[in-house]
Amino acid sequence: MGLTIGVDIGGTKIAAGVVDEEGRILETSTVPTPQTPEGVVEAICTAVSEVGKGHDIEAVGIGAAGYVDDKRATVLFAPNINWRHEPLKDKVEQRVGLPVVVENDANAAAWGEYRFGAGQGHEDVICITLGTGLGGGIIIGNKLRRGRFGVAAEFGHIRVVPDGLLCGCGSQGCWEQYASGRALVRYAKQRANAAPENATILLGLGDGTIEGIEGKHISAAARQGDPVAIDSFRELARWAGAGLADLASLFDPSAFIVGGGVSDEGELVLEPIRKSFRRWLIGGQWRPHAQVLAAQLGGKAGLVGAADLARQG
Repeated sequence: MGLTIGVDIGGTKIAAGVVDEEGRILETSTVPTPQTPEGVVEAICTAVSEVGKGHDIEAVGIGAAGYVDDKRATVLFAPNINWRHEPLKDKVEQRVGLPVVVENDANAAAWGEYRFGAGQGHEDVICITLGTGLGGGIIIGNKLRRGRFGVAAEFGHIRVVPDGLLCGCGSQGCWEQYASGRALVRYAKQRANAAPENATILLGLGDGTIEGIEGKHISAAARQGDPVAIDSFRELARWAGAGLADLASLFDPSAFIVGGGVSDEGELVLEPIRKSFRRWLIGGQWRPHAQVLAAQLGGKAGLVGAADLARQG
């Protein structure tokens, strides 16, 4: 199969791109993300039609945040779009006249990294995405593992602290409450409140208040040596690495790939994650260690991965 289109549904925009067999994006189109579920479907179709003009397109892959069924056709649950058992594959196919594959967005990003990014050369890879929340994907034996019902790899909602922090999913103590962009901001606010004299750079980058601290301020402050910002990244990394150690006990991959906005800080966060991973890996002094690698495709991973999954059929 030749050219396919990948679609990445974001909170503010929907991106579509024509992708070749080597994972290269040849052309892109973006449209604003509508506020209604049906509007999102129409926007996807518009983006696909626009970007596909002048190209011989053979299939479309869509990455959607939420639970996608085992047939990769129906979005069972998408909290941010309010889709409930949404027959997305059928609706888009009827409008664009092309075969459509629907996949969870974190799975699509994981597949993109495995095929064309940091996962190349590995057969067994676990991906985690440290963004606003925590997503993931499982590739074992060169295959994307989705589980019997299609909703595997929701790593962010593994409970790591019994009766811990309330999560948006309704449970308590989920991993993403301790290792995510939201968690990073919480750590920084707590530390800045306790010791504002150690957060002068951080506070100076925002509006001067603790409430005004945002993720971009923490990143910039950490690069300038702000103690609170650096310590906040270390706390996030401690939880992330400990979680990877648990996943190693389950899947025993040769590599973990860490993506998402938090991972954009590179070794500032990756080396502490590796340290924590080694600390908590059961039998770590006697067993081989998986590599902990930075994702390479950035925000393009989901689009590229969705397009390639459409190519796989």
